[in-house]
Amino acid sequence: MKRPSWPSWMPIDPYILALLGTVGVAALLPARGVGADIAGGASTAAVAFLFFLYGVRLSTREALDGLKHWRLHVTVLACTFLVFPLLGLAAKGLVPYVLTPALYSGFLFLTLVPSTIQSSIAFTSMARGNVPAAICAGSFSSLAGIVITPLLAAALLGNSGGGFSADSVLKIVLQLLVPFLAGQFLRRWIGGFVARHKKVLGYVDRGSILLVVYTAFSEGMVQGIWHQVTPLRLGALLGVEAVLLAVMLALTWYGAKKMGFDRADRVAIQFAGSKKSLAAGLPMASVLFGAQASLAVLPLMLFHQMQLMVCAVIAKRRSRDPEDFPGVTEPSRAAETRTAVGTGTRSG
Repeated sequence: MKRPSWPSWMPIDPYILALLGTVGVAALLPARGVGADIAGGASTAAVAFLFFLYGVRLSTREALDGLKHWRLHVTVLACTFLVFPLLGLAAKGLVPYVLTPALYSGFLFLTLVPSTIQSSIAFTSMARGNVPAAICAGSFSSLAGIVITPLLAAALLGNSGGGFSADSVLKIVLQLLVPFLAGQFLRRWIGGFVARHKKVLGYVDRGSILLVVYTAFSEGMVQGIWHQVTPLRLGALLGVEAVLLAVMLALTWYGAKKMGFDRADRVAIQFAGSKKSLAAGLPMASVLFGAQASLAVLPLMLFHQMQLMVCAVIAKRRSRDPEDFPGVTEPSRAAETRTAVGTGTRSG
């Protein structure tokens, strides 16, 4: 019997539907009292395990080999942690006319999180780009984001992050960086086991993110912060994010051309430098924003789905490019059949 699969014509990532369903459950049945304490503790443990798995999966040798293409990686890091935040700061002028202060804090936060890994690789492969460079660029960005994102949040968000303080940075280090380093240390002994069971552990990844979302949105419901959001404000947020994505896609493509990168590298730079990781951003937001985390992650969730849909279209068009570019990696069948899939940690 043939196993059912997600329809290729469906534009919405199925994991986004799961996230929206989790938000709905939190709205109807938010965790309260002892239940909230249990959910919070489980969420903390799940996030730590999530970053432990990141550490186990990242090959140190591959990362060191990727340093040979340092210009490309510096370009992606600059797009992720410099250009994106500058555009986020520029959007300050939209407050309070277009964005509320709370939505703007979430919007600025999304510009601070690292890039994706799996979806960048899939789209780069489909568009016949430099896949090894995309792998390393996404890995470097995720690793750097564990340190850079909290520091940028401390500098740019300040107290607007819902109780953000130096203690939050310490929590990030203990909850994310320490488990990641532990995974790197134990990789030589358990890396093979994790690789053999990556499908099962992938469900653990996605389940951890869903638990974080449920905990954050439950706390938001109890605090009553969702009364601050109107459909008009959500529409305005979508419009601002569409402009942000369009600007970054143009800058990464044409800017890389001006810098002398060949087509294969430009593809990798565009897909790795224009996206933001939902998997890395959600756990960080839960630590940094506290009760305001539900509003803080809303812009990131919307941007994540938007980037998948738009980049899937771009990658398909580039895959049909008739020119024969030397040294360009051919798309794999998996990438062709799973354009915007790669959910949870796989989509970043």
